[in-house]
Amino acid sequence: MRVSLHAGRECLRAFGVGAVSLGAAFVASLCCVLPLLVVLTGLGTGAFMGTTMQYRSIFLPAGVFGVLGSYALYFRERRRCRAVACRFIGARLNLVMLLGATLALLAALALDLFPDATAALLQGAMN
Repeated sequence: MRVSLHAGRECLRAFGVGAVSLGAAFVASLCCVLPLLVVLTGLGTGAFMGTTMQYRSIFLPAGVFGVLGSYALYFRERRRCRAVACRFIGARLNLVMLLGATLALLAALALDLFPDATAALLQGAMN
């Protein structure tokens, strides 16, 4: 069974939406969630978290715009497939990746917007 080059490109294009959303969520989590996990697991110190928090004004907007752009790509691809009566390859997986990226982004934003809760969380975990 041979798969045409066109079908392979369509498959990669369809999964690109989810990959962009996960990449954007990873960038957004670099300032808050990822350093917090490193500190909580004992692999790093608060200095590491303090260093990465300096760049939150870059990471968080990049994550927000990346995830919003991913939603726009997802709905555009879905609309395109409906118009030409084709099957949206990986629609369910892309939606799961988008929702996971959204949750990661919301966690990063919550940790940034509520520093007192973050400090209490860190203090409780260290005791």
